[in-house]
Amino acid sequence: MMSGNALRDLNTLPTSEWKNDSSSKGNFMKPCNGNTIENVEEQQKKSPASVHINGGETVNAGAEVANSEVEYIESENLSDLEDVDTCLEKLLSGLNSKDWVLVVEALNNVRRLSIFHKEVMHMMLGDVIPLVVKSLKNPRSAVCKTAIMTSADIFSAYNDDLIDSLDPLLVQLLLKSSQDKRFVCEAAERALEAMTTSVSPMSLLPKLQPYLKNRNPRIRAKASMCFCRSVPRLGVEGIKEYGIDKLIQVAASQLSDQLPESREAARTLLLELQTVYVKSHDLTTTVSEHPEMGSWENFCQSKLSPLSAQAVLRVTNIAGEGLVIGS
Repeated sequence: MMSGNALRDLNTLPTSEWKNDSSSKGNFMKPCNGNTIENVEEQQKKSPASVHINGGETVNAGAEVANSEVEYIESENLSDLEDVDTCLEKLLSGLNSKDWVLVVEALNNVRRLSIFHKEVMHMMLGDVIPLVVKSLKNPRSAVCKTAIMTSADIFSAYNDDLIDSLDPLLVQLLLKSSQDKRFVCEAAERALEAMTTSVSPMSLLPKLQPYLKNRNPRIRAKASMCFCRSVPRLGVEGIKEYGIDKLIQVAASQLSDQLPESREAARTLLLELQTVYVKSHDLTTTVSEHPEMGSWENFCQSKLSPLSAQAVLRVTNIAGEGLVIGS
């Protein structure tokens, strides 16, 4: 029972703290350098929905808080810190503050440190990332979106150094990208794109794969899109090392998914795999040992169930016929 309560505490702020925070700081304009000011809290008329994620975690996807305004700064418009040492001293306490204004300020300082002083903050990542994850779970959109932007800057700065700490960030970004609150959703999608371009695909693909089977179709769709973007970065040799047979099975499983985003990502991935396979007939030992299995059609039929192979070939054959007609 205690573990269940602790899990719920991780996902939502205490109600009393939430109300006090909202009533005392309902409207706030954060002065900082940037061009866009958004209303960061949307009125939510329906009851908050709970979203399920792998491992049984339930996250409140739409907790309502008071309206407030904050200015979001794009990464290229962030200015350097005037006093790095003082910022580092106050960073963790700021990230862990009960004052949401201080949390937003600390998150922006994490972004500045990542961009201008990444070596200095490198040793603190183990303490910083759990607090960024905590802010990603915050029901106040100003905190949540700033944390999402912080995640993107951390990905761009630290690349594969984050791989051991990636899972909690990935869970929350997939959740936020699946929300109905558009400006949060779009920010999370950009952070996921930063992740797929910054973290090596050989390390990232195994992290993404479990979410392709998540019971939430939106989570599956976002994970599929990330997976599809990451595979081409492997290159021919990387695909050979990872296993084109594994990749084709993943793509085939997404072809019949509920949401069109998943299906489109699967089709894109299959065309990429077909191109690689045709260019390199010896990606598997099976092909070199049995030349009769060298065609794409035979390869698909040997690695997939009859129905899956038929679906994959329908996608790739139609694309191939289109190319011939177009030429």
